[in-house]
Amino acid sequence: MLSSSIIKLVGAPIEIGTSEPGAVMGPAALRTAGLVRVLQDLGHTVHDLGELSPDGTLGQRTLPAIRAWTTDISSVVETALDEGHLPVVVGGDHSLSLGSIDGALRHCARTGRPLFVLWLDAHADFNTLETSPSGNVHGMPLAALCGEPGFEALFEAGERPLLDPARVHLFGLRSIDAGERALVTQRQVNIVDMRTIDEFGVVAPLRRILDRVAAANGHLHASFDVDFLDPTIAPGVGTTVPGGATFREAHLIMEMLCDSGLVGSLDVVELNPFLDERGRSARVLVELVASLFGRRIIDRPTEVPPLET
Repeated sequence: MLSSSIIKLVGAPIEIGTSEPGAVMGPAALRTAGLVRVLQDLGHTVHDLGELSPDGTLGQRTLPAIRAWTTDISSVVETALDEGHLPVVVGGDHSLSLGSIDGALRHCARTGRPLFVLWLDAHADFNTLETSPSGNVHGMPLAALCGEPGFEALFEAGERPLLDPARVHLFGLRSIDAGERALVTQRQVNIVDMRTIDEFGVVAPLRRILDRVAAANGHLHASFDVDFLDPTIAPGVGTTVPGGATFREAHLIMEMLCDSGLVGSLDVVELNPFLDERGRSARVLVELVASLFGRRIIDRPTEVPPLET
């Protein structure tokens, strides 16, 4: 099981970081699909903190507006972790991870634990303002969090802990821009792309990551983008890329994360109900989150029973 049975759920209806409207409805869609009820049925206490709404950001697509979101999300996540709870931030586009990971970094800096990030996503999201073809901030959060120049306006003034790119694990990568490809390689970000998954499956690569986090007594932040999944399974996302993870592969990843007990914070991002099919993607995401928090078809025995003769 995960490290806390008390979940702090917070909606981050942010779509400042993307040019595709609709992600603002993501948190409401996940609640409508039964996210809170499912977690409670699994025995977890859920404190639903509702939707964040930073002052002065309505209709704004500016760097100060993104900073307001980052500051509010960071504060909520840091407070939840300081209280010994597990924050789950549902969005909203992937720029919300600027706040959730910043909050986790601040908590880990005080507790002396290294922060590792498992980035379940079709994209690397390691663009800078110079390398990004689109200029959309939801493709830049990892670069900003790792301290690449040009992102100072996205965070509160003053010293802040930086994410170590060597502790970032991109998982499911299948689309990367030329500029960020060079930067990811230079910064030694860890990559498990879909070619690796096709060859070896998800178990061996994920187990190596989990073993590394466990050996370092690390805090694992999982950030799950809907486009990690193949669009035939979850079409409700503005950045579809064919050839993503299957339904069963995604469930297995969530079950392994649950078994590890290492996940200390979670994002679920980029759900766009406007592009979905009758709530299909929202229901899939709720099922996957349920697996991460302990849902099983049957309890797995700790020992394999002998065959009957």
